[in-house]
Amino acid sequence: MRLTVAQALVRFLAAQHTERDGERHRLIAATWGIFGHGNVAGIGQALVEERGMPFHQGRNEQAMVHAAVGYARQSNRLSAHAVTTSIGPGATNLVTGAALATVNHLPVLLLPGDTFATRPADPVLQQLQVPSAGDVSVNDCLRPVSRSFDRVTRPEALIPAALAAVRVLADPAETGAVTLALPQDVQAEAYDWPEEFFAERIWRIRRPRPDAAELDAAVRAVRAARRPLIIAGGGVRHSRAEDALRELAESTGLPVATTQAGKGVLPYDHPCDVGGIGHTGTATAADLARTSDLIIGVGTRHTDFTTASGTLYRPDTPVLNLNITGFDAHKQAALTLVADAREGLTALAAALGGHRRTTADWSGSKAAWQERTDAAYAAPDEDARPTQTQVLGALDTLVDGSDILINAAGSLPGDLHQLWRTRSRDQYHVEYGYSCMGYEIPAAIGVLLAAPGRPVWALVGDGTYLMNPTEIVTAVQERLPLKLLILQNHGYASIGGLSEAVGAERFGTDYRHRADDGSFTGPPLPVDLGANAASLGLRVLRPRTVRDLREALADARAAADPTCVYVETETADSVSGPPPAQAWWDVPVAETSTRPSAAKAREEYDRHVTARRRHL
Repeated sequence: MRLTVAQALVRFLAAQHTERDGERHRLIAATWGIFGHGNVAGIGQALVEERGMPFHQGRNEQAMVHAAVGYARQSNRLSAHAVTTSIGPGATNLVTGAALATVNHLPVLLLPGDTFATRPADPVLQQLQVPSAGDVSVNDCLRPVSRSFDRVTRPEALIPAALAAVRVLADPAETGAVTLALPQDVQAEAYDWPEEFFAERIWRIRRPRPDAAELDAAVRAVRAARRPLIIAGGGVRHSRAEDALRELAESTGLPVATTQAGKGVLPYDHPCDVGGIGHTGTATAADLARTSDLIIGVGTRHTDFTTASGTLYRPDTPVLNLNITGFDAHKQAALTLVADAREGLTALAAALGGHRRTTADWSGSKAAWQERTDAAYAAPDEDARPTQTQVLGALDTLVDGSDILINAAGSLPGDLHQLWRTRSRDQYHVEYGYSCMGYEIPAAIGVLLAAPGRPVWALVGDGTYLMNPTEIVTAVQERLPLKLLILQNHGYASIGGLSEAVGAERFGTDYRHRADDGSFTGPPLPVDLGANAASLGLRVLRPRTVRDLREALADARAAADPTCVYVETETADSVSGPPPAQAWWDVPVAETSTRPSAAKAREEYDRHVTARRRHL
C-alpha cells in the first residue's frame, strides 16, 4: 500500500483502540493542528487525504496540548488526542503543555514538524544549528518533558516508532506526553507499507493485581495501626476505583483525605471524606495527618503541597503506598503495594475482612469546617460586590453533579481545595501537578468534547486569562457551550499573598500604573477583559453585585452558546474570606535582609523548617 509517511501515520492512528473492563475506545479520537511550512504538506495533506481522523483547529500550540490533556483526563486516559505543529516556534510552544501532561500522567501524542532529514540546504528556515551536533533540532527540547521521544528520519522507521509511541500512551504506568518528531521531507516521502500496519489494534489496559507478599505486609500494617489515614490521589480517578475506595473506607471506618487530583473520589458529604490534604487542605485532614500512625497513599505522588513539604506527618509515622508505578509507590520510603488502584483496594478490603480499629473521630471537626465554609460563601449584603469565595458560594448553590469545574493556578486552587463541595467523581478538575496558568480555557474545550451535554465551567483570574485566552475563538468556532467565569482582582492574588508572607512586599504582583517613585502602586490598570472576551466571540454578562451574579451564573449555565460571566471581586476580610493555610509550604526566604518584613519572614521560615521529616 503506497502512501506517504504522514498518510500512513494518520491511517495507523485511526485504527488504534484501547479496551478496559470490556469497554472499547478509540485511542486517538482527534487531531489538533496549526499548520506551517513544516507540516502543511505532510500531516496537513494527510488529514485531508485520510478522512478517518477528526480535526480541530487551534490558535496556540501550548493551548492545543492543554485541550488534548483536558480531553484525556475526562476520558479516564482511555482516549487521547494528537497535536501537530510546524517546526521552530510551533514545536517549541509545545514544551509547556508536554510538561503538564507528563507531570500529571495524562496521554497526549505530539507530532511536531522537524527540519529536513536529507539536509538539502543547511540551514533551512527556523533551523537551530548546533555546531557540535548536526542531528539536534529545537524538538530536542521536548525530550525531558516527554515519556517517549523519537525522530522518524526514514519511512520504514515509522512502523516501530508508531507502535512504541502507542504502547506508552496506552500504558497507565508510563503514560504522558509522547513525541514523534517528523522531518518535513520524510512526512511527504512515499513508501510501500505492509497492510498489516493498518489493521485494527486493541491495546488492553492493564489492571495489575498486588503481589501476595506485598499485600500481606500491607494488611499487617493496617491491622497494627490505631489511627490510619488514607490519602487518595488522581490514580483513584484514572483507575475508576472510587467504588472500591468507598467500600474499603466504609468497611474499615478509615478517613479519606484527597489531593487536588483526587478530590471528588468521595462526595463531600460522605462520612469518611475529610476534605483536601496539605497546604491547601482542611483543618480536619491536617489534624488527622498530624496524629496518624499510618499514612496510606493511594494513587498519589506525595507532592510538597500534599505533605506540607515533609512536615505534616509525625517523624515515626510509616507510609504505605498503593500505586501502579513502582517509582511513586516507593516515595516517602514507603511500604509498597504496586498494583492498579481498583485491584489493590479491592484486595486490601477483602484481606482485611471488615477490620475496624481506628480511634479517630473527625465528625465534630468536619462539621466545624462546613460552618467555616458557609461563612466564606455567605453574602450578607446581596447588593454588594462579591468576594472571590462568595462567587464560589453563588456557584455552589447553582450546580449539581453534572457540572464540571476547571481551574489550574492562582488563588482559586486553594479556595477550591479547601471549600468546594464536590458532588460527583469528575466534577472537580483542578490541574495542580504543574499549576499552569492558561490551562483552564483550552482544557474546558477538551472536556466539552469528551463530555458533551454537561455544563463545563472554566474559572480564571485576570492573570490567568491574560496568559492564554486565544482558544475562546475555538469554542466559538466549534459552537461549544463553554461557561467562562472571569474574576477580576487586578493582579496576581495568590502570588501577591505569598510575596507578602516571604518578605517580598507584594512587589510586581499588582496590575497597576507605575507611580512617580517607579513602583507599580498607581491606580489599577483600565483593563476590560469582558470587552476582550466579547471581541473573541463570547456573549458577556457583567454582574456587579451578588444578586446580579446569581442571575448571571444561572443564565450562563442554561446557555447553549459560549458565555462569559465577568465579575470584579472585592477583597475579603478574615471572616468572610478563605481560611488560612492549615499546613506549611516550603518557599525559602532570604537568609539576610535589611528590610524588617523579610527578616521577620525568615524567622518564621526557620521555625517551620525544623519540623521537616527525612524519609529513611
